[in-house]
Amino acid sequence: MKRNAKPVRQSVSLPGPLAQRVQKLAKAQDTSTNRVLVELIETGIESKEAEKKRFFELADQLSASSDPEEHKRIKEELARMTFGE
Repeated sequence: MKRNAKPVRQSVSLPGPLAQRVQKLAKAQDTSTNRVLVELIETGIESKEAEKKRFFELADQLSASSDPEEHKRIKEELARMTFGE
């Protein structure tokens, strides 16, 4: 997050056990729960973007490949990404 970006106040309700985990992380890192939440959200967004990029890379590989074995492998990986194990 850009440090000079104007912060926007949000209200988030967390389940009790999750809130406790966030508080423990904050204490262990000697920082605020707000900072921990911001870092977790940033990490989550980056992870989702990387997952989406990987999905489209695989889709491009699938369309470019002519090898039936590679087709099968890529389709299975795309299915796992879409539907889970």
